[in-house]
Amino acid sequence: MEKIDIKIQYDGKYPCLCMGHLIVWINGKEWDFGNDALLSGGEVIYDEEYITTTGEWSISDDCYPEGFPEEYKKQVLSVVNEEIPYGCCGGCA
Repeated sequence: MEKIDIKIQYDGKYPCLCMGHLIVWINGKEWDFGNDALLSGGEVIYDEEYITTTGEWSISDDCYPEGFPEEYKKQVLSVVNEEIPYGCCGGCA
């Protein structure tokens, strides 16, 4: 199996970690996912308090750049989840 080199650049910041610009390099080729490509796996719980939880990131299907290789999607998502802290500010709830 071919070894691939994946690097990411992301500028999302707390408290709205999902509102950042994602760029991915695969074996040196740049793929620009644009802004707001990440979707938080967290949720908002309304109880006596307003509580947010965190969870793994997913990438919005419509943010994959045109021509992005399908076979790299899982690997890129794995690197995103390893390198970008999870977050959920509750703004999407």
